[in-house]
Amino acid sequence: MSDEKKVNPVIDDENEKRWYVVNTYSGHENRVKDNLEKRVESMGIQDSLFRVLVAEEPEIEIKNGKEVEKMRNIFPGYVFVEMKMTDEAWYVVRNTPGVTGFIGSSGGGAKPFPVSPDEIESILRRMGQSDKKVVVDFKVGDTVRILTGPFTGMEGRVSEMNDQTQVASIMTMLFGRETPTDINYNDLQKVED
Repeated sequence: MSDEKKVNPVIDDENEKRWYVVNTYSGHENRVKDNLEKRVESMGIQDSLFRVLVAEEPEIEIKNGKEVEKMRNIFPGYVFVEMKMTDEAWYVVRNTPGVTGFIGSSGGGAKPFPVSPDEIESILRRMGQSDKKVVVDFKVGDTVRILTGPFTGMEGRVSEMNDQTQVASIMTMLFGRETPTDINYNDLQKVED
């Protein structure tokens, strides 16, 4: 029996706090978040449903010649829910107005699979809400290489570091000019001299 458990471990989601992705009507993400938070209070399931997150990041938009900062949804049509997958919590989330279902559920009453810890950590870090701190071996003034995104492979000098959001401002050469680019700590590697 113990060998079988090692090969095919059973995940006890009912007692384990995990993140799940909930599908919503597009444009209704914040309304679903508000509805879920109200239902947690009114139905007394604070011990099963913890955080509801709409993954948003700030975006600068030019309106009438002025810069206006607004929030842009990174994953339109989706809300992230940290919960214990009890029957009651599962029922409450599924039956919240605006929710169309869980991602990772095969239907027919099957409970969904949770989001991997690495994936949710990446999303939380992008939003500046991560509890985990990345330890880096570079500091302001060091040269680093960008590992992911549109600037992959480019090198630049670290001009600023924000340990709260875990983002560094990197001065890269773009169109013959030094240009600051904000990059997550995880996506940078120190270039050895």
